[in-house]
Amino acid sequence: MNILMVCLGNICRSPLAEGILQHKAWKAGLLWSVESAGTNGYHTGDAPHRLSQKVASMNGIDICKQRSRRFRADDFEKFDKIYAMAGDVVVEMKSIAKNKFDPEKVELLLNELYPGKNMDVPDPWYGPEPGYHDVYKLIDAACDSIINKYAITNKMRF
Repeated sequence: MNILMVCLGNICRSPLAEGILQHKAWKAGLLWSVESAGTNGYHTGDAPHRLSQKVASMNGIDICKQRSRRFRADDFEKFDKIYAMAGDVVVEMKSIAKNKFDPEKVELLLNELYPGKNMDVPDPWYGPEPGYHDVYKLIDAACDSIINKYAITNKMRF
């Protein structure tokens, strides 16, 4: 199974989501591939934000080798499921993908915790370190839900 996590710049939220879900999948013995991307392309080639790296490391996850990349229309062909961190990210994904946009593959990440609420993962970019810890906790809980939903119940296809 191939999963893509998407935020705006691919340096704060989606790298955390990639690292957390990939770590949980490995621990569960699942052969999932998890990647991340950003819709704005401003940070292409950059490592995750230093506070995202710090918070991940404090939780036993190394994301320092990740590099930001821009979301592409052909991601809809490569990935089985695409999780957006926020509603504005979905709007940008539609704009980039145009006729390749597949709403069946897209979900807001926090809908895994709060079905149908369409809540955004807050962007910690402009705030202090505690915001990164809060975002980590939200993403971690959502990733637990994903593992439980698709692995433990043996519904490994999306």
